[in-house]
Amino acid sequence: MFYVTVWQEVIEDFSADAVWDRLYALADNPVMLGELIELLKYKLNHIDFIDAPADLPYDCPLDVHCSYTRDQLLLALDFMKPKTLREGVKWLNDKQTDVLLITLNKSDKEYSPTTMYNDYSINSRLFHWQSQSTTNADSPTGQRYIHHKARGSHVLLFVRETKSDACGAAPYTFLGTADYVSHTGSRPMNIVWQLHQEIPAKFLRKTQQVMG
Repeated sequence: MFYVTVWQEVIEDFSADAVWDRLYALADNPVMLGELIELLKYKLNHIDFIDAPADLPYDCPLDVHCSYTRDQLLLALDFMKPKTLREGVKWLNDKQTDVLLITLNKSDKEYSPTTMYNDYSINSRLFHWQSQSTTNADSPTGQRYIHHKARGSHVLLFVRETKSDACGAAPYTFLGTADYVSHTGSRPMNIVWQLHQEIPAKFLRKTQQVMG
């Protein structure tokens, strides 16, 4: 996560010489290293919420209500090819985990009619999410969503307000793990998830605004 954040490049083999050459070059540059440390200290001292670890049975460096880029969060979950993800969902079979990447406010210029999903928080615990337009409730994917708790798999919700911001691709806020509550329809499925942790008030205003 640190490497992709600093160099904006995904490396599958972190033992490669090029990776260590860059890390050693940073360590040997007191000006750049000092600025990076100062930036990290500044960001740490200006955190205005209390994060929490995710309720997962495996090691995961992602904290609930923190924000991450797509590459950061996928690398944190040991998916080493984040650039190959072209959709807003990813099933990680080795971790038995569904990752849902949700953009709330969608532009006609950036999304096709089949991906203009209707996603929003109902309240601080319940979140309405539409699956991909091809997902049938009776399909293996649909059944995995519905019966994930009985099967022992996990659902992680990551939400961002828009696709891009002033810095480029907007990061996602990790809303944490969630359980299936109910669904209506098929192709797409309209699923209500219950979050294990409440959405903080400052995020709730953003996640609910599309309902207005």
